[in-house]
Amino acid sequence: MEKQVLIRGKKKEEFVHSVFENIASKYDLMNNLLSFRRHKAWRNFTMKKMKVQQGDKALDVACGTADWTIALAKASKTGRIVGLDFSKNMLKIGKKKVQEQGLDKQIELINGNAMKLPFPDDTFDHATIGFALRNVPDIETVLSEMLRVIKPGGKVVSLELSKPNWPIFRKIYFFYFYKILPWLGKLFANRYEQYAWLPESLTNFPDQQELAAIFEKVGMEKVEVYPLTGGIAALHIGHKKENR
Repeated sequence: MEKQVLIRGKKKEEFVHSVFENIASKYDLMNNLLSFRRHKAWRNFTMKKMKVQQGDKALDVACGTADWTIALAKASKTGRIVGLDFSKNMLKIGKKKVQEQGLDKQIELINGNAMKLPFPDDTFDHATIGFALRNVPDIETVLSEMLRVIKPGGKVVSLELSKPNWPIFRKIYFFYFYKILPWLGKLFANRYEQYAWLPESLTNFPDQQELAAIFEKVGMEKVEVYPLTGGIAALHIGHKKENR
């Protein structure tokens, strides 16, 4: 059952939707600030670990402005790639990128809900979610849905902000994340409240090992965990059991 978490008087899903509808035009810029410009390197590392093959089909959940969706399409070359997001403003920017790359025949961007994916079981070879799992109403439901729509032997992949492991570095990073970042949001995007929410979204999010345990709880096997840049981010890869 969906957990009705309230944030500033709204259900979490409604609040997060309003955040991303409002910051869509500055989303790529702010990703650089959030990650110290490391998010592209993290995604490249993730793609190497995924080993996408030509013709593979992939679903990019909460695809945002479609950067990872495009990377998946280029790796697959010929396979169908779907990007799904609940923010129409984010998808509008993503659609422009897809067209500029000449990938609109391979990539389909759709408006949808990560909590209830509109696809049959065993459809894709990979299901990814980048920097969005901490924003969903229920982590287990979203991961279960991603697991449902991939084929046996397929991969569920989460690339997400995390909590640094080294105590001193954690203090420095959290000071930046909680105290500096919201003001950068105000300065660069004229949005303080929305960027104050992003650090808050990490506060109660599971750490790397806790998230790995959730992957296993919903039925994945051979779960891989890779801390990135001192634990600022973490990559989790779970595998769907093969048919015996």
